[in-house]
Amino acid sequence: MRLTNFTRAFGDNVIISDLDLEIGKGEFVVLLGRSGSGKTTLLRTLAGLDDATGQSVRIPGSRAVVFQDARLLPWKKVWRNVALGLRGLTGLVRDKAERALHEVGLGHRLDAWPLTLSGGEAQRVALARALVREPELLLLDEPFSALDALTRLKMHELTLALWQAHRPAVLMVTHDVDEAIALADRVLVLDQGRIVTQERITAPRGERSDVARGLRQRLLSALGSGAEHASVIPFRQSHEAFA
Repeated sequence: MRLTNFTRAFGDNVIISDLDLEIGKGEFVVLLGRSGSGKTTLLRTLAGLDDATGQSVRIPGSRAVVFQDARLLPWKKVWRNVALGLRGLTGLVRDKAERALHEVGLGHRLDAWPLTLSGGEAQRVALARALVREPELLLLDEPFSALDALTRLKMHELTLALWQAHRPAVLMVTHDVDEAIALADRVLVLDQGRIVTQERITAPRGERSDVARGLRQRLLSALGSGAEHASVIPFRQSHEAFA
């Protein structure tokens, strides 16, 4: 996906200004930013929820979103929530939903009602619902922020395993710097609608302790300073890779 000189304004209020962003096939990108930085507006555009007519926006037709809230329909059983929007014979659709639920470790909860699920289980259903469509672009909007620490770590492992199996391009929004460092190929900081920092991480996941301290400090510094105090880094500029 690619945005070029993308701008979004509501009246005189400019939310995103001349943003260039590209995410390669199979790349895992994490977006950090304070409240009001433009993260939600950007995600809505990429999800196709906001009109981008007249702008240079190239996004794949096949995309899916996982929100902070699992947004399951309580009157439909788990497998039917996963199968929402899938077309075809009921038996074939159920088979797809079952395979997706087995992938996220919920093969035993196919006929459960959503209200009987834990928070972590509900988010796993949401992941299954997104991935059953084999999206080229997967958008994750703070999907783990409401989970306890242990469940969150388990969801990190599951998300990475699913990403490696399916290889969609991923853009994940989070407020958690450590989560960004643990998961991303590349971390972006958005401030006042512009990318003010980019960091590419080449160290293998699970072996990033040596680079995490310095990287965390730089990211927190970027998050704590306004755009007027930070130099805007064009997307195409090459950045130091950490190994």
